Amino acid sequence: MDDIRFKIAEAARMAGVSPSTLRLWETQDLIQPIRTPKGQRLYDRALVDRLKTISWLRSEKGLNPAAIRESLRGEAVAVEPEITSFEPEDAGDPASFPVGLKIRRLRREAGKTLEAVAQKTGVSVSQLSTFERTSQGLSFTALHEVASCLGTTVASLSGQEQGQGGESLIRDGKWPSWPATSSGVAIQVLAEGRNQMECNRFQLAPGASSEGAYQHAGEEFIHMLSGSLEIILDGDCFFELHAGDSFYFESRRPHSWRNTASSETVLIWINTPATF
Repeated sequence: MDDIRFKIAEAARMAGVSPSTLRLWETQDLIQPIRTPKGQRLYDRALVDRLKTISWLRSEKGLNPAAIRESLRGEAVAVEPEITSFEPEDAGDPASFPVGLKIRRLRREAGKTLEAVAQKTGVSVSQLSTFERTSQGLSFTALHEVASCLGTTVASLSGQEQGQGGESLIRDGKWPSWPATSSGVAIQVLAEGRNQMECNRFQLAPGASSEGAYQHAGEEFIHMLSGSLEIILDGDCFFELHAGDSFYFESRRPHSWRNTASSETVLIWINTPATF
């Protein structure tokens, strides 16, 4: 039998909330901890699992205490708590967090549930939940939509905008890379800092694509280094780019793209201003 007991600070950390929140939940009759003869609160593993479920119902489903009590009483909710091994979100430098954790942090700071973001972006709740935990599972286009919904950009989430801008020297082959969130899409940063231009190098595996169209403010420039790229504007304007070709267009036009070569395609992609 598992006799492990956790103190309130430990249980709160595992559930992703503060100790004062656990005390509040106790007054709301959501949780009743084990009490020592001296009145100290303790939590076994079953109680910690219940805390994680309460946290999930509150932050992701947007339920109030009464609705949470009803769900727990009837055991009517099948929940996979998003926090299975919690790492405090305020520990360390947020800029170093995985992109999925950055999304979750921004979403919670904005007071948005998974359902609210899903409804706004068209990305399913399960995809969002998985991405927040693993930083995987969203297409290039979907990540852009989620970032826009939360008032940020993909470039900012990647850490590209760290620093004040100005001079930026990156040696050949030493490019910082964006987190790999989309299958077959690798993006390297060619200029770091808060600049007017986002300068990136794209490496696309055969068949890799944006998986949908997206749009934003600004203008874009592409220069092909190798391979082939099909880019579609407004859903019905098709352009086939090959090594040596350059292409310029307005970012407000819905655009999607796909590597049409049987081998890797490499290109330089510049956005201005920094809105992607």
